[in-house]
Amino acid sequence: MKRFDDADFGLTWLTTMFHADWTHNGATGDEAVRYHLDPDLEPEAVLAIRRDAQSLLDNLDTATIETLWQAATNPEGTFSDPRRGFTSGSAWMETIVHLCDAWLAVRHVVAVLTGADTEHGADILDAVLAEIDQARILPDGIRHALVRCATGCTPDLAFRLLLRAISETGHRVGAKLSQEQYARLRVLGSAMHYGEFLVSEVEYLVEQP
Repeated sequence: MKRFDDADFGLTWLTTMFHADWTHNGATGDEAVRYHLDPDLEPEAVLAIRRDAQSLLDNLDTATIETLWQAATNPEGTFSDPRRGFTSGSAWMETIVHLCDAWLAVRHVVAVLTGADTEHGADILDAVLAEIDQARILPDGIRHALVRCATGCTPDLAFRLLLRAISETGHRVGAKLSQEQYARLRVLGSAMHYGEFLVSEVEYLVEQP
């Protein structure tokens, strides 16, 4: 089985668009999301974003959502920025869901995710939780939020958010991954049918022999 994209997808793909200069693509968060919901995106890409945002909205409290968003975008910042449209984690996920719905409605998309794109990773929950625990470069608060995501949402979403958090935090503090850690992350990515360019986004943090 193969997912629709060989790289990152869903909400975690969207978080990569919210780097330090994200306001170049919109003065507010919703404007930036509209910018990145390009008309030429595959419907599966938008469906995956919507699914992830709805999962967080349905299963986690607003503070946990805020922690996860910050971990994947700017771990050293704060979530609240009403001027940019960030009032609460739950409200932000609602905004993303509504923007995805609007994109899908305009194009009369009635498709659903199928095949590998429905893989939630339920059978590797324990392994994902173990990797969250081993990710000591992350603050306790982020790891606790990831655990809640893995058990309350899906191991797949939590694992992708873990990779984003590792990448963002590692880049900012210069932390490294051991070769053994990276090998385990690759195994989990393979189990969830990720493409070759998803887990490899953290390869630059691996310690060299």
